[in-house]
Amino acid sequence: MKKKFILKFLTGTAFNVIMGVILASMVGISPAYGAASGIVVPMLLKGFMPAGAAMEGVYTEVWTGELVRQLGAGLTASFLDGIPDYSARVNNEIIHLVDVGADPDVLVNNTTYPIPIQNLEENDIPIGLDKFQTKATRVTDDQLYAISYDKFSLDVERHRNAIDRIRYKKAAHALAPYSHTHPGKTPVIPASGEVDATGRKKLTLKDIIALKRALDNAEVPEDGRRLVLCPDHVNDLLEQDQSFKDKFYNYTSGKLLNMYGFQIYTFINCPYYTKEGVKVPYNQTPGETDLKGSFVFYVPRMFRAQGSTKMYYSAAATSPQTQESLVNFRHYYIVLPKKQEAIGAIYSWDGTTVQKKDQEVPTEKRWAQVRREAVAAARAKAAPEGTDSKTDEIEP
Repeated sequence: MKKKFILKFLTGTAFNVIMGVILASMVGISPAYGAASGIVVPMLLKGFMPAGAAMEGVYTEVWTGELVRQLGAGLTASFLDGIPDYSARVNNEIIHLVDVGADPDVLVNNTTYPIPIQNLEENDIPIGLDKFQTKATRVTDDQLYAISYDKFSLDVERHRNAIDRIRYKKAAHALAPYSHTHPGKTPVIPASGEVDATGRKKLTLKDIIALKRALDNAEVPEDGRRLVLCPDHVNDLLEQDQSFKDKFYNYTSGKLLNMYGFQIYTFINCPYYTKEGVKVPYNQTPGETDLKGSFVFYVPRMFRAQGSTKMYYSAAATSPQTQESLVNFRHYYIVLPKKQEAIGAIYSWDGTTVQKKDQEVPTEKRWAQVRREAVAAARAKAAPEGTDSKTDEIEP
């Protein structure tokens, strides 16, 4: 930043000196006087100086260099740490998983030969990554000359933060079950505490134990169970008696400690559940009675994958009318359970509504499918009746 200021200073001062020499020659006086005037006069008439000249006082005096940015919740997602990363397997923004099905049967103290042959089924599961795009933002040349910080770098950081916030929120939503299913592959436990002033049932330790019991019954391995608590549920636990806080609360970090075999994490953008215990779809606005829930997953059964990231940029030099640069980003990312099992949730409710179970999980379209459907629709619209016309491919 200091080098930038010095460069602007020297450039602006040189401009003043040259103009002084030219004007002096035109009126028939010594060029030396013109050069001196190019420095002294602008110092006395600050408002007429070009940006970067000596004693520049236009616009920059309103900036202190201290940047006050909007608070960004959900920019970190440590609960994703340790989830198997399959980014190396991504091809054309699609990842292929293999469903190996059931394990082979085991014979104990067998005396019958030949041993029976068992076929193991394997199925290919292609999964398209989600596409995240930011809207283009502008940076004008006037702004670059008038401010005292690196606006372009700051804007790039803001684009990155915006994508992180949304992709982590979508990851949390994907790791939570849609509803309670039998025989307990995705347990969804209603909170059983007292009703608070808003009519919401509070989370209790008994609810966490009930979730543990459900995972035990589903034979989910103990090592690798990760419970992500929403803000309301964290506060519910902190309102427990002092003995709980002494045992499970770190007063230095302000975080809850692991308990009952769960790795404990917190996340501010946990998914919403209805009072019937059904997860609100990601693209649907939560209703007035919908509340954030906490979710649990078995780390080895989840996966994440990151595809390509591309920055789009148009320089101000290519836009003579507006003299502004435009920038935005496109990024591919996905976090999902490998199968709809070894995940669970706890939700708050009103204490009277009957829980809905075994609800059909709505199909969620990802970018690969959305793109195919968009191309097909564009071709159908462009083709004359009775023909099969092709259109240009949509941007990846």
